Amino acid sequence: MAFHSNVFGSGVVAMVTRTDTGMTEPFTIAIDGPAAAGKGTISKAVAAHFGYAHLDTGLLYRAIGAKVMTGSDAIEATVGLRAEDLEVDGLRTAEVAQAASKVAVIPEVRAALLDFQRAFARRAGGAVLDGRDIGTVICPQAEVKLFVTASAEVRGKRRYDELVGRGDTITLDDVIEDVRARDARDMERVEAPLKPAEDAHVLDTSALSISDAVAEAIAAITQKLS
Repeated sequence: MAFHSNVFGSGVVAMVTRTDTGMTEPFTIAIDGPAAAGKGTISKAVAAHFGYAHLDTGLLYRAIGAKVMTGSDAIEATVGLRAEDLEVDGLRTAEVAQAASKVAVIPEVRAALLDFQRAFARRAGGAVLDGRDIGTVICPQAEVKLFVTASAEVRGKRRYDELVGRGDTITLDDVIEDVRARDARDMERVEAPLKPAEDAHVLDTSALSISDAVAEAIAAITQKLS
């Protein structure tokens, strides 16, 4: 299993060896965790390895948050969300991330996206969904649940490196503060708070390389498949 980068959040796609499971029935892998823990990187690598479809559910909220930043109503933006809205530039900025976190606490927004996410999860051939409430709310019956986490300091440094690499001017302390603020919003919200499912495999990536983290995730999933 070879990787072009050993840095989480680098935006570099992992090169993994695909395993053909021959899966034709629905099989859901739910991957949750806080911002910059590495769940997106791991989810993409896992989906590529097993040949499953992948959905970054956080991108749905980012797209809605971006619309709200331009003056749209959050609920109207959710109802009118289109596939092309997930492909616009700028959805990975820190500002949009904050906006996404704020719209994600609106119950009507979460309810409007529920059916779409559940339908994607049960598609034939297997699906990987990453987010913050996939294993607890969206797909509580998922065959595999992972909760990917890391310390706020480690996650802040990853996000800082990513933003600086894009040319943003920001301090490490500000990024870590933003990470902690988002954690508080995600974990303390009444509707679908961020927390590991009781039967989730907890994967702490604080001291792991990408390859080690992906290998642990694949091992946990393979055990469920066997």
